[in-house]
Amino acid sequence: MAAPPRNDGVSDRVGCLACDLAAGRLDLPGGLVHEVGGWRVEHCVGPLGVGTLVVKPCRHVVHVWDLTDAEADALGPLLRRSAQVVAQLVEPDQVYVCLWSHAGGRPAHIHWVVQPVTNGLMAQVGTHGPGLQLRMFERGEVPPRGRVEAFATLARERFAAGG
Repeated sequence: MAAPPRNDGVSDRVGCLACDLAAGRLDLPGGLVHEVGGWRVEHCVGPLGVGTLVVKPCRHVVHVWDLTDAEADALGPLLRRSAQVVAQLVEPDQVYVCLWSHAGGRPAHIHWVVQPVTNGLMAQVGTHGPGLQLRMFERGEVPPRGRVEAFATLARERFAAGG
């Protein structure tokens, strides 16, 4: 069962995809996976595959340099834990962790993509690294909702279990 959307005004920029998802103005398959230290973890809504998580600040932030000290202190451990959860559940060959911060060529709500990458995925799309993500977006194959929700449930359980 998906966690209910957050709607407490923290993510308050109407028209910002990250804020609209967090506030429940847009559908978020899998719901909130984890929240800690001013950060949210959700399953990616785009075509980057089942198991790809997004780590984003709860508040609307468009530049890394605008993070508070507390947010910055919480980020490293959360990225590491997110990569661990993805690795435990998918058993990939690598987990990509990369900052995304543009929408339509303009600075947007910053978020880190935590993506499991297997040799099979690289063979399927014919490349690796940034080219893999680009090719996945070109293909536009969004994972089935049921698989996303199932993964989000397992990830939520892993985060709750700790270590």
